[in-house]
Amino acid sequence: MQDTIELNSISHHFETANERVQLFRDLSCTIHADETLTIVGPSGAGKSSLLSIAAGLEIPADGNVSFTIDGAQVDALTMRANSGFIFQQFHLMPELDAIGNLALPLRLTGNRDAFDIAAIWLEKVGLKDRARHRPHQLSGGEQQRVAVARAFVTDPRFIFADEPTGNLDMHTSESVAGLMFDCARETGCGLVVVTHSRQLASRADTCLVLNAGQLKVAA
Repeated sequence: MQDTIELNSISHHFETANERVQLFRDLSCTIHADETLTIVGPSGAGKSSLLSIAAGLEIPADGNVSFTIDGAQVDALTMRANSGFIFQQFHLMPELDAIGNLALPLRLTGNRDAFDIAAIWLEKVGLKDRARHRPHQLSGGEQQRVAVARAFVTDPRFIFADEPTGNLDMHTSESVAGLMFDCARETGCGLVVVTHSRQLASRADTCLVLNAGQLKVAA
């Protein structure tokens, strides 16, 4: 059976000193592995919160989320263990070189082939010759390529990306976006991306618009 994430009538808000700010109410959708999905909308609409809830990183104020892997329902912790994450900030370990950053998530699971697998992914993202460079020796685009490879290196079922090209120039953004979608389609994992870029959003199988608390498929 296909791996899925089901959002069931979820609502979310946050509290300020003076008021409760409602981000969205009663949203439902199903996210499938093997599909690419982008979420767009104005700043403050709740896109990052929706992504965090779908990834099992955050609990909605109301409603529930169900995760299915290999036909069985799993908890949020298991879901996170089967997911990869890409952020606007690269979040690379500064004391590790590129191959060390890629190997780290595999080493943490006891994978003895961590560095061999990391080397394969470095080549996939065009950074074979930068394996021994630390993050400060890499450009922003190169660092994000390492971050993309790190998200995929554990063979996850889903990848969640929050503004993955937000810190990159237009040319580099196009390159990194293309790489991310190509990797998702090659590996067959689901890809969910929050972005302000309509150009990036148009690459996905489905684009959802979150605005005024409502989630709709883009026209």
